[in-house]
Amino acid sequence: MSETGTRARTLVVGTAVAGALVAIVLGFLTFGAQVSAQPHRLPVAVAVPGDAPPPLHAAAERVAATGGEALEWRVVDPADGRALLVDQDVYGVLELGVGRDGLTITAVTSGTVNPAGTQIAGQAVATAGQRIAGALGETAVSPPVRTETIHDTGPAGRTAPLGISALAWVGGLAGSALLAVQVRRGRLRPGTGARCAHLALTGALLTGVLAGFLALWNSSWDLGWPVLGFLALTATAFVAVQGALLRWLGLPAMAVLGPLYLLAPSVASQVPETLEPAYRVLLWSWTPLRFPAEGLRSLLAESPGTDQVIVAVWVLGAMLVVGVGALLWPRRNTERGSAGEEAEPDAADGVVDVGVDETDRLPRAQGESPAEHRHGRVRR
Repeated sequence: MSETGTRARTLVVGTAVAGALVAIVLGFLTFGAQVSAQPHRLPVAVAVPGDAPPPLHAAAERVAATGGEALEWRVVDPADGRALLVDQDVYGVLELGVGRDGLTITAVTSGTVNPAGTQIAGQAVATAGQRIAGALGETAVSPPVRTETIHDTGPAGRTAPLGISALAWVGGLAGSALLAVQVRRGRLRPGTGARCAHLALTGALLTGVLAGFLALWNSSWDLGWPVLGFLALTATAFVAVQGALLRWLGLPAMAVLGPLYLLAPSVASQVPETLEPAYRVLLWSWTPLRFPAEGLRSLLAESPGTDQVIVAVWVLGAMLVVGVGALLWPRRNTERGSAGEEAEPDAADGVVDVGVDETDRLPRAQGESPAEHRHGRVRR
């Protein structure tokens, strides 16, 4: 068999194997997290006043003892229960009390908490409340369990934060990748100023697009400066990291940046207490899309002081600083880099050094010798 035939056969087999390996990796990273998800010690609370009748305290203790492996109950005061819910330390609270009409049972959830976790916890606390109502002889009350949602953002608030985070990632990746392609083809040699301008312009445009979608999806949201600033931080941080990786690694960086988008619906939206330990530690804990999603959810619910907002600002700020530093770090080599980027002209004098062997191939008039600079270099 000829050398050409052997090479072709190797490429055919290699590309087929590569496709199978990609399917295996993405299967583990995406659908594997969803298929294996199940509640494991999901934190919830049962709240009963200190002056409540003894049967209510006994019922709360029985509920706390029947959580099993799926739920982790804690018995708290009603005020403490809502505080835990606001701080997102629990996914739901079952409030027990006595009103004018007798026993009151309320299943309380929050619009700032992970929607998937809220759904699981809401069903769990409601079921526990119905059991308590039946045990205490209050089944005649209709309905036996009331439901309440604090900081309710509606259906749009449950899906929009993750969608906005994904759009910020995809939009920034598209702009950064197109710039890298132009550099690779030799059509651009952006310097520091051009890269700063690209980062700022892309971030500003994406911020406007994301804010426009939020206004379109729910006109009642308050898109004030906290929300707009958070969107701008998210967009610019993503663009900075993506641009830096594409600059130093070239287009092969897309093999890392592209699959990160696939983690958005499969991992970032998951409840950490439902994931297998390996997925929780190796994927969910650092997935960049979950930080802006959780922070934006709290901001849309008008709860800017939650830990999720603070953590998201710190993480996105760190991404922005590191990304900008790597994006603008000067490259001293004069040959084409790994990103296909040629030597950048010095911002002060616009001078590019070209080796003697390169100048010998430059077109010039017959008998005309190139103007030599010191050390055998040509200054142009």
